[in-house]
Amino acid sequence: MSKQRIRLGLNIDHVATLRNARGEGRPDVLRAANSAVAAGADSITVHLREDRRHIKDADVVLLRRELTVPLNLEMAATEEMLEIACGLRPAFVCLVPENRLELTTEGGLDVAGQAARLTEYIAALRREGISVSLFVDADAGQIAASKAVGAQAIELHTGAYCRKPDTAGFARLAAAAEEAHALNLAVHAGHGIDYATAATLRDLPWLEEVNIGHFLMAEALFVGLPEAIRHMNCILNK
Repeated sequence: MSKQRIRLGLNIDHVATLRNARGEGRPDVLRAANSAVAAGADSITVHLREDRRHIKDADVVLLRRELTVPLNLEMAATEEMLEIACGLRPAFVCLVPENRLELTTEGGLDVAGQAARLTEYIAALRREGISVSLFVDADAGQIAASKAVGAQAIELHTGAYCRKPDTAGFARLAAAAEEAHALNLAVHAGHGIDYATAATLRDLPWLEEVNIGHFLMAEALFVGLPEAIRHMNCILNK
């Protein structure tokens, strides 16, 4: 079982949410990203949604140009997003399901149900040198399908476990991580993770990376973003 350092990706979508509330340029997303990187964030994640409710196209262009760490672009598997991603060529793309009415991503991607389309879609991204992960539930069928369509990693949806942490939920995630590793898929995790759940999820087998947004943005209001990043890294890597 892998015991390598777990990387921390910070999702800065809600910096843009706060900025957009006034539309006056503050807080600045690049400043937030650079502050997080200086404190130990390994990558920066943004979700460019179809409705542009927080991150805007110009944000992604700016971050791609200025960041000194990898940019992870979360996006739905649409033709518009494919064109944007292939033009920008971020280090990583994570394909997620998207529903305009949802407050946040509510479940994993149905990879098995759209395998033919995703195979072509992922091939187009990989031709541009972009690494591709798929945001999936802890389901053996979806993990097998992720390998079949050409993904290089999965990001396990940890939302259900983080809402109600229990032994059974952890066991499902651990089994999914083992299945992914057996298929030579990198194992990432994200959604709903806070300090308490990070302290248990760090023990998932083969876990290489977590992506966290809302909790760290909320915690930053009280302790500052650098301290929130440092404390989360300490928890993830003991």
